[in-house]
Amino acid sequence: MLRIAVPNKGSLSGPAAEMLHEAGYQQRRESKELRIVDPVNEVEFFYLRPRDIAIYVASGQLDIGITGRDLLIDSGADAEEILPLGFARSTFRYAAKPGTVTGPADLTGKTVATSYEGIVAAHLAEHGIDASVVHLDGAVETAIQLGVAQVIADVVETGTSLRNAGLEVVGEPIMQSEAVVIRRTGTDAEEPKVQQFLRRLQGVLVARTYVMMDYDCRVEQLEKAVALTPGLESPTVSPLHNEGWVAVRAMVPSKEAQRIMDDLYDIGARAILTTAIHACRL
Repeated sequence: MLRIAVPNKGSLSGPAAEMLHEAGYQQRRESKELRIVDPVNEVEFFYLRPRDIAIYVASGQLDIGITGRDLLIDSGADAEEILPLGFARSTFRYAAKPGTVTGPADLTGKTVATSYEGIVAAHLAEHGIDASVVHLDGAVETAIQLGVAQVIADVVETGTSLRNAGLEVVGEPIMQSEAVVIRRTGTDAEEPKVQQFLRRLQGVLVARTYVMMDYDCRVEQLEKAVALTPGLESPTVSPLHNEGWVAVRAMVPSKEAQRIMDDLYDIGARAILTTAIHACRL
């Protein structure tokens, strides 16, 4: 039975459970449940603190897990990313009082406060910067005001919290994070149950990105229509009862669906429909 770690709370928890449900896996009904078994799919789910998941997976007690890329790197655990999941995206950056720091080079000799000591220490070492790192659990914006540090490093979304604290971002982002599937480093990449799990999640990702488009068009306009809707390999084309007309079906990116429908209409296509994709295998 495949043993999988899932975030039990925070910004990762809800979207992870929703994706697993869309992939056909049973999920817990109450937030207090720490473990459930999905016998149909031969999977056992363990609901753990997101920050601990990489450590559990690296220990070999669990086969794979879902956590944040930032948490994986910060843990220093012997685990690796195998699939990005596209949700819980965030940017990790330095921030300081305006005019005090302009780039990483100015961090030399300063103290950086962060909840992600592993990420910051690795970044400083990579750039050859001699700075101190102090670990704080949350609310690092106040560290500068209270004199604990001259610089902070934290997740930045809109930057509102930093501006409210009288701070500004410094230099380029340290890293971009999102939810990822991880496994213990060096484990079998082709293990069948793991591959099946990854295919299901990849199917959800594709289903969220594409829609199925159907339309009718004249045969003489087919090449132009196919150029607009090439599909993944190629579209499905079927003759209609009325001579000179064909029906076309293809997957198209959902973000471009409205524009493609307009372009198809302009070349004479009619009965243009889009349908949501709930699951797929590619």
